[in-house]
Amino acid sequence: MMWFEPTPFVLGGARHAHLKVNGLSAGYGPFMVLRDLRLEVRPGLTVVLGPNGAGKTTLLKALSGLIPRRGEVLLNESLLPTKTNEIVQRGMALVAEGRQLFPQMTVTENLELGGWLVSKAERVRRLEHAFEDFPKLRERAHQLAGTMSGGEQQMVAVARAMMSAPRLLMLDEPSLGLAPKMVDELMTIARRIADSGTTVLMVEQNVKKALAVADRGYVMERGVLVASGPAKLLARSSVVREAYLGADKKDTKPPANVQRRPVPVPA
Repeated sequence: MMWFEPTPFVLGGARHAHLKVNGLSAGYGPFMVLRDLRLEVRPGLTVVLGPNGAGKTTLLKALSGLIPRRGEVLLNESLLPTKTNEIVQRGMALVAEGRQLFPQMTVTENLELGGWLVSKAERVRRLEHAFEDFPKLRERAHQLAGTMSGGEQQMVAVARAMMSAPRLLMLDEPSLGLAPKMVDELMTIARRIADSGTTVLMVEQNVKKALAVADRGYVMERGVLVASGPAKLLARSSVVREAYLGADKKDTKPPANVQRRPVPVPA
């Protein structure tokens, strides 16, 4: 019995997901990176911002089952499993930092792996839709993934994740190391995926471009969330300016509707 839903496949489809995270803690061995995180990922595009070492990638790894986690995670009001394969079957897909492609395989072969759990006929159908949604990849269908530019590889990674028809797509630093023009293109793709029906959770360091396409955002520092709110308001928030521009806290005030959260001091 196949796990996927026999519904027409489009980019995202009508498969909205609502993720609720309550008291999430996670880390590596005895070292806890995340401490009692509480956040909500609603349909649309949610971005998590923060400097290097803030815990953004750890958050996505914990949600994907790649590292152990504590706390409650609900996907559409149902408890999320802890095993990665079961999480994927529930409709969550991760595009990891660094893309993690198979460089000696072609673009088509990499994409097919994203739909490996469905029937061959369904996989062919999804592949055609992927090429329709990412026309540049059709032109490179038989090219080895390892010979492509960083931006093109990132497109393959996103398209491969979409081959599983996820309800929730997680993007880990999609703009990392890319030229500005390609960053703009990938941000547009992320927005398009969200508008097409797949909920998107993206972690980013490119604050301006990420907030420009997001609906909501969170700011993370040292493993905890320090602010949240609508993306347009966060873009003007003192919390963002303090975290990234070194603004003096005495000279800045958060705009209305931006919730500022205290940073607990580790014991």
